[in-house]
Amino acid sequence: MKILIAEDDRLSRVFMEKFMSTFGPCDVAVDGMETLDLYMDSVKKKQPYDLLCLDIMMPKVDGLKVLKVIRAVEKQHDLPHLPIIMMTAIADVEYVDQAFELGCDAYASKPVDTAKVEEVMKNLGLLPGTEEQAEKAGEEDEKA
Repeated sequence: MKILIAEDDRLSRVFMEKFMSTFGPCDVAVDGMETLDLYMDSVKKKQPYDLLCLDIMMPKVDGLKVLKVIRAVEKQHDLPHLPIIMMTAIADVEYVDQAFELGCDAYASKPVDTAKVEEVMKNLGLLPGTEEQAEKAGEEDEKA
């Protein structure tokens, strides 16, 4: 799984990159403009990201505008839907509602709870779900 992490706070960025790198290679952007550049570059190279972890409050272009641009590009060029998890320390329901209206797939508040992020990734079909894990465990029990 190829992941793009958009986070301007250095500590949060380092934490997210370390955590998310267990699921696949990660690219990191420090502001909204760099996020859009990396996204567009991946589209041009036909090597799209499988997941974007997107901070709402970022310099140059905020996360909500990044989300809006990505969804518009997907629609305009008939591209596959990029799962986007919005991440923010802001507890403002208005920002969260706006993010979902613009097409985000999930929301995670900071500090990030890694177990919840994994659960969201399972729900988005990016990781094997609990049913698949249970089936595998059952198969392994039968083999034993």
